[in-house]
Amino acid sequence: MSIDAKGRVMDIRASHLKDTLSQDVSGNSPDSTSRIHPSANVHPNASIGPWCIIGPNVEIGAGSLLESHVVIRSNTHIGKNNHIFQFSSIGEEPADKKYAGEETWLEIGDNNVFREGVTLHRGTGAGGGITRVGSNNLMMAYTHVAHDCIIGSNVIFANNVGLCGHVEVDDWVFLGGYAGVNQFLSIGAHAYIGGMTHIISNVPAFMLVSGRPATVRSINTIGLERRGFDNEVIGQLREAFKILYRRNYSLQEAIDQLKVMAEKREALQVLVNSLELSKKGITR
Repeated sequence: MSIDAKGRVMDIRASHLKDTLSQDVSGNSPDSTSRIHPSANVHPNASIGPWCIIGPNVEIGAGSLLESHVVIRSNTHIGKNNHIFQFSSIGEEPADKKYAGEETWLEIGDNNVFREGVTLHRGTGAGGGITRVGSNNLMMAYTHVAHDCIIGSNVIFANNVGLCGHVEVDDWVFLGGYAGVNQFLSIGAHAYIGGMTHIISNVPAFMLVSGRPATVRSINTIGLERRGFDNEVIGQLREAFKILYRRNYSLQEAIDQLKVMAEKREALQVLVNSLELSKKGITR
């Protein structure tokens, strides 16, 4: 503690925190309070804030910024221009009883934002050995991505989203706050999962799912319009939704009809692929 010129008591640690948070944004040396393992490779233009821990076999790309109290445990590749907020835990050992200390990895692409308290675990040997996150994603506060998950690009996870192990999330997916996804499931491209929804079976591409139990309500029309899908394509997807969910076909009968419709229609082919790759049934 110290006393300033006006007789006010000051906490030197708080003052130091304010200074270091404001100065480490343009490629300065890592803050002196942080600890970086000798085997770590931190790009000179990356910024490491105070009280961070960077473990062995970690690579951090140019332009990436770690705020204070971030832990990058080990065996993690982080690309360019990622922003990791305070108290996030990245590249930690998987929370899986089968894990026996084998070498596994976490790979993160470029231009991602990980807000406060995000946790991303490495893979397991039994699950392929890697957890992978793409680029241009936003993971809001307290999101958890478990071992062996594969996350695409342009994905948004709202606060407290939780993925169990071995989940695959395709590009342009939105998960609302407190949504949870069971292990070994997949969520297709452009799907929208409402807040507090519990996903227990695969979600086809383009679908909007909400409620408890999780129910497919429609296609993700607003999201598709925002991404520039034209009315013709959206109309085709609406018809596909009716075939899947309104006409009492079996799943295979619906897929057979959609295959015919999907010829020379790229969006419908994406939907068909997500249906055919499903190994645990779809949300209906």
